Parts: sequence; structure tokens; C-alpha cells
Amino acid sequence: MAARGPGRVSVLLPTYNERDNLPLVVWLLVRTFSDSGIDFEIIIIDDGSPDGTQEVAQQLEKIYGSDKILLRPRAKKLGLGTAYIHGMKHATGDFIVIMDADLSHHPKFIPEFIRKQKEGNFDIVSGTRYKGNGGVYGWDLKRKLISRGANFLTQVLLRPGASDLTGSFRLYRKEVLQKLMEKCVSKGYVFQMEMIVRARQLGFTVGEVPISFVDRVYGESKLGGNEIVSFLKGLLTLFATT
Repeated sequence: MAARGPGRVSVLLPTYNERDNLPLVVWLLVRTFSDSGIDFEIIIIDDGSPDGTQEVAQQLEKIYGSDKILLRPRAKKLGLGTAYIHGMKHATGDFIVIMDADLSHHPKFIPEFIRKQKEGNFDIVSGTRYKGNGGVYGWDLKRKLISRGANFLTQVLLRPGASDLTGSFRLYRKEVLQKLMEKCVSKGYVFQMEMIVRARQLGFTVGEVPISFVDRVYGESKLGGNEIVSFLKGLLTLFATT
């Protein structure tokens, strides 16, 4: 593919019980894109949050305009992968950013993702906590060990050619994300890992930008014992099938 600028960037924000975080992350996104002169839209995919997240999103639509903030809700929690598929149906950008809505991912890194994409004409640019000056802040030792352990196991078993497989802050060419979504079968936290593994299989190029990951300020983490078990099962499945 010939190198080209980012054009419009569509941000996909899956949410569940993020009413306190959503106004802050949207404000930071709007400021970052406006300061950088980048055309953008923010697509909020809320999975029936009982805490009023959708009502907050509706107010944000009114504040920033429905051309910039698009609420595209679903009736209930249906998984991260299907949230991205749902969001992509409404995305008009050439590039898509996926990120968490809980302030763990600071939008200030997005212009760096775009610069990295231009620099190497990459199909994917992934934020990494485990390279350069990247890091994790606010996690206890247990959570750090789980993350490092998951990443180490993935590196040993799958050799994916990227340093942070379980992160969820990335920039994709829209058409590349669509192709990967057609191939991926995992759910939950394994999904992000499979996306990079499938990208390698299909010959897509991946660039990396060191990021600072900060633990959520408001709300509770969705990582629990069930997710860890699902991750290990998914990892072994990928090892057996890739």
C-alpha cells in the first residue's frame, strides 16, 4: 500500500458502567484531536450500562455535536469483539483507534500512533507497556504479575513479533481491522492477543509506541478469575491452531 495520511480517525469506545470516566476521556480525546488538527469521530458502544452511562453519552452528543460523538448502544454485554464489529458499522474514518474508556489509556499518545503509522506505513500501531519508556502505574503486585505472566506465556508459545499482546490501545487501518475481525474467534481478554497473532499470519505490519498505562480512577476492574481461566484456555487454543 502507498503511504497516506490518517484522514479521519474513528475512535471506538466500548463502555459498561463508565459514567464517571466517560466525560473525562471524551474531553481529553476532543482536546487532543483539536490541538493536533486531526479530523475525528468518537463512537460510544455502551452495553446496557445500569449506571446511566448512556444518558451521559447523550449529553456529550449534545455538547460536542452528533457528527463528533455517536452513541451506538446495545441491549446487554455481548463481548468486546462484537462491540468493535458493531462500532465499525458506523465508523467513517480511514483509521480506527481502539482504547479503554476508563482513563487507563491517555489520548495524548494517539498523535504518536499516527506519526508512527506514517513513518513506517504500518497496518497496525500498538501501544506497548513493555518497551522503551512504557510502563504500568497504579497496579498492585498481583495484577502486574498476572499481566507480565500472560505476556511472557504468549511470547514463548506464539512468538508474535510484538512486545505487548494483551494491551488494548491500538490504531488500525479500517480495512485491516475488518479483515482481522473476520478471522478472530476469541472473546474477552484473549481477543486482543489473537488480533496480533492473526495479523502476523496475514502478513500485516505492526509498529509499536511505548505508552503509560494508568489503573482506572473510577469504577471497578472487569478482570476476574473467570477471565484469567478464559485467557489460558484461549492461549492454548491459539497455540494449537496457529
